[in-house]
Amino acid sequence: MMPDCNNLNELDNTALWSKEPPYVSLSGLSRLRRWVFPVVTATVILILIIVLGVSNRKTSNRLSSSEQKVSNLSQSLNASLQRAQETAKDVERLQFAVENQKDQLISVSEALKHASVVDSLVKSVASLKCSLDRIVKNISTEGGCCPVGWQQFESHCYYFSTLSLNWNQSRLACEEKQAHLAMMSGDKEWAFVSGRADQFYWVGLSDWRTGRWEWINRTPYVMQRRRWVPGQPDNWSGRLYSGTEDCAHLQSDGRLNEKHCVIKMKYICQKHNI
Repeated sequence: MMPDCNNLNELDNTALWSKEPPYVSLSGLSRLRRWVFPVVTATVILILIIVLGVSNRKTSNRLSSSEQKVSNLSQSLNASLQRAQETAKDVERLQFAVENQKDQLISVSEALKHASVVDSLVKSVASLKCSLDRIVKNISTEGGCCPVGWQQFESHCYYFSTLSLNWNQSRLACEEKQAHLAMMSGDKEWAFVSGRADQFYWVGLSDWRTGRWEWINRTPYVMQRRRWVPGQPDNWSGRLYSGTEDCAHLQSDGRLNEKHCVIKMKYICQKHNI
C-alpha cells in the first residue's frame, strides 16, 4: 500500500525541523585553549625582548657617546695641564733670567744717569763755547746761543728741516728736539723766518682742534689777511683727501696757505736759546 503524499510531506518537514546540531567535542576546545595561552605568552615575551633590545642598543649608544666625550675631556684636560706645566717652566726661566739680568739693569740705569749728566755737560760746554765766540767776536752776549744747525733770531732759535713729514709728524719731531712748530708774531720775526723759507714749510698754526685758527700752544690766532695768499684760508675739501684743509704752511714768498694736514712737507721748529 503506497503512502499518502500529504503524509510524506509532513514527515519530511518534521524531519527537517527536528534535525539536531552537530556534536562538538569538549576535549577539542580544551586543547585549543591550552595552545592559545602559550602562544600569546610567547608573543608578549618576544615583544618585550625586542623592546628591551632596542632600548639596550640606545642605552649602549648613549654610553658609548658619553665615554667618547669623557675621553675627549680627559685629553683636553691633559693638554691643558701640560700647557700649564710648560707655562710654569717658562715663568721659572723668565724669573731666573730677570734675576740674572738685575745687575745689568742696574748698570744700564747707572749708565743712563751718566748719560744725562753727560748731556747736561755737553749743553754747558756748548753754552760756554757760544759765549767765548761772542766775546772773541765782540758780539753782545744778551742773545744767548742756539744748537748746531739752528739759526738764531733775537731770543729764539729756528730749525729748518730737510725732511718732509705731515703736520702732526712735524709737531712730534719738534717736540723731540725740545721745541715746537714755529709761531711768528712781529714783523721782524716774520721777515726773518720768511727770508729763509725757500720752500714750503709747516708752521704751528691750525684750526683742526676747535675749528678756529690757533697757534700750537693753543693761543688764539688774530687773522691778518696780508699774511695769507689771496683767497686763503678757504677751508677747501678736496677729493684726494678726507676732510677739509686745517693746517697752515709758509710759502717761499713768505705768505701763509692752508693745506690738508696729511700732506708731507718740510717744517720749522722754534725754541728759546740757551
